[in-house]
Amino acid sequence: MKGSIISGAIHGFLAVALGAFAAHALEDLLDDYSAGIWDTAIQYQMFHATALILVGILMSKAIFGEVKQLKIAMFCFNAGIIIFAGSLMVLALTGIGILGAITPIGGVFFLVGWIMIITAVVKKTQ
Repeated sequence: MKGSIISGAIHGFLAVALGAFAAHALEDLLDDYSAGIWDTAIQYQMFHATALILVGILMSKAIFGEVKQLKIAMFCFNAGIIIFAGSLMVLALTGIGILGAITPIGGVFFLVGWIMIITAVVKKTQ
């Protein structure tokens, strides 16, 4: 529970900091296309930072507890942020196109994380 909330807060902090960094320090370096890629990375990082905090709340003893599916969701969201958002940020900065092939792996981690939340809720409410 604590790890999910802390990692969500760290990712949320980084999303705000990296978004501000791009808006100020990178505005002359990124063209419109690269800035759009950066923005997508930041959006998905923040969405899933929030999801990590939600998973941490769901893991409280008063709700579901630390069930296996929620632990998997926590792992998947963290991995997804690093792979999806990270590869997009590096792509935006470097223009290395092959990184676009890595990004979907992070997206799959996001999808599995959401499925794990659904699974945890269904199993717990039966």
